[in-house]
Amino acid sequence: MTNINVLDPGASPLDYYGFELRRLREAAGLTQRQLGEIVNYTGSLVGQIETARKVPTPEFSERVDAALGSDGLLSRLVELVLRSQLPTWFQQVAALETQATEIRTYQMGVVHGLLQTGAYARATLGALDQTSLDDRTAVRLARQRIFDKEVTPVFWMILGEAVLYQEIGSPETMRGQLAHLLSFEDHFRINVQILPYSAGAHAGLTGSFTLFRFASDPTIVYTEGYGSGHPTANPTTVNDCSLRYDHLRAAALSIKDSAELIRRVMEDRYGDQVA
Repeated sequence: MTNINVLDPGASPLDYYGFELRRLREAAGLTQRQLGEIVNYTGSLVGQIETARKVPTPEFSERVDAALGSDGLLSRLVELVLRSQLPTWFQQVAALETQATEIRTYQMGVVHGLLQTGAYARATLGALDQTSLDDRTAVRLARQRIFDKEVTPVFWMILGEAVLYQEIGSPETMRGQLAHLLSFEDHFRINVQILPYSAGAHAGLTGSFTLFRFASDPTIVYTEGYGSGHPTANPTTVNDCSLRYDHLRAAALSIKDSAELIRRVMEDRYGDQVA
């Protein structure tokens, strides 16, 4: 357990955030409880964040910045904190997500993290490890803030039909996740297509992958294993995966037909109705 009296702001982004939060709070003449009451969080949570025992969220940071008049300092710091909490091997990928102008992904077994709901993310992250689940879920969801930028990346996800039927969490979790996918049906920059069972043998049988495209840098292909990630800009690999993606997109249902399939599965399998 970190002691606030010896908290080293240089130890990590999380420690630095806690140090700055304490400094700002004390400069305002507030106790942890008083600040918590102002921002509608518990004083205990404020204390845990100040002592680097709890990961702050963007929402917490925005409220405290507003309450303490800190000119967005904590909101800027929280991005570094959240990225630092990702597994080391994934931090580079999170950076690619923030820099890319276009992200194209094919997913065989699970909805991509950038389009996961909180409940779905929590269920996937907690499948084998329940430790710090709230913090890990918040860190994953924070990656979706790339869609809040003034100019968001184009995001294209091709999803294997089996993902719709794989019940992760609970029927309620799946209803929420499929409804979330449907919310992008008319979105210009976020597109979801389903690769149906009827496609048979297809170009993605060897596994999921993601393509990152940039304004001026080379395209990067990312594949993932158990506890490891493999980004590469090798032209041969990039060209191969780009061609595979084109074939997958051609074999997938249209955006409209994909939405109809998602809606039908949600109604028939998970007992929900969507207007």
